Amino acid sequence: MNIHRPSSRSLIAALLIFTAAVLTAESAATLVNNMGKAIGASRFNPSFPYALTWKGAADFASLEPSSYAHVPTLDETRIQTRDNPRLQSVLLNNDIFALYGKPDARNMGIVGQYSLTEIESVMNEFVESYDKANGDRGVIPAFYLIYGTCWPEGEIGILRDALIVSYIEFALERGWYVFLDHQIGKHSVETSVKQLLPWLKYPNVHLALDPEWRTTRPMQEIGSVTGAELNIAQNMIQEYIISHDLPGRRMLVVHQFKPRMILNRAEVQSDFERVKLIHCADGFGSPALKKRAYAANAEANNIPLKSFKLFLKPTIAGAGWDSPLMTPEEVLSLDPRPYLIMYQ
Repeated sequence: MNIHRPSSRSLIAALLIFTAAVLTAESAATLVNNMGKAIGASRFNPSFPYALTWKGAADFASLEPSSYAHVPTLDETRIQTRDNPRLQSVLLNNDIFALYGKPDARNMGIVGQYSLTEIESVMNEFVESYDKANGDRGVIPAFYLIYGTCWPEGEIGILRDALIVSYIEFALERGWYVFLDHQIGKHSVETSVKQLLPWLKYPNVHLALDPEWRTTRPMQEIGSVTGAELNIAQNMIQEYIISHDLPGRRMLVVHQFKPRMILNRAEVQSDFERVKLIHCADGFGSPALKKRAYAANAEANNIPLKSFKLFLKPTIAGAGWDSPLMTPEEVLSLDPRPYLIMYQ
């Protein structure tokens, strides 16, 4: 895989500026913005993404050393990232809102229905609705991309590297996240995760697995993974992060809307130091049906971080969607509350 990699200097500079923005936000005086939120609350801050752009990182890295009271060394930066939970656990103070789909594929989610130049206003409209509904918590926008699509007989089609990079860099410039979702198909979980790992070189990239499509008969049967396989996946991600000296924690999302999609679910571990496992309630239907599916996922208290997926009216005939669509207030009132909300 030929992945465009940011320079280590750019990544370090971006991390330093992001750290400063977070700490500054948390120590600010209590003021109220036009949404009625305390400005001092730790939340998505549209002023910091410039530091996450290649140009911004280069600009900050080129400042004279006297511009800083102290310029941390690479080792100091790694220690600070490892030991400061506020930098690692964004979900303590923020929710994540994601638009789901496959770029350039109109029938595979909302992402494919807009070009990159068109989608920002769509994202902002959704994010604003959740920002108004979630109190003083922030909202981090995200793309949730179908990285590996399951084809007949379980073959997997992978998104082009250049297309993935365009979404990652677009998101970096805005302080957004990108989730890369692998449908697994006929392949092993280990093989699928191994394909995804190099993308973690980008500081805003997180990973996902969709057991529904872990099958050689897509659209005919619902696939599955085991609890042991999810533990292996998390361990692979953690070892990669450590061995490549990558900062912070990364998220791994697993989808479920039927009991058999995660076999031996009680065996799943959620205590990996560098990986945050997110349990997503997938599937379309009425609010009552979706709440029942979510309640079934909620029983897995060994995976405490939950996610909720909603389905907009599709462009393809015969496909299902949520009717009526739950409001942000209804979504955030689910028990336990979801921390990652995505719209297909």
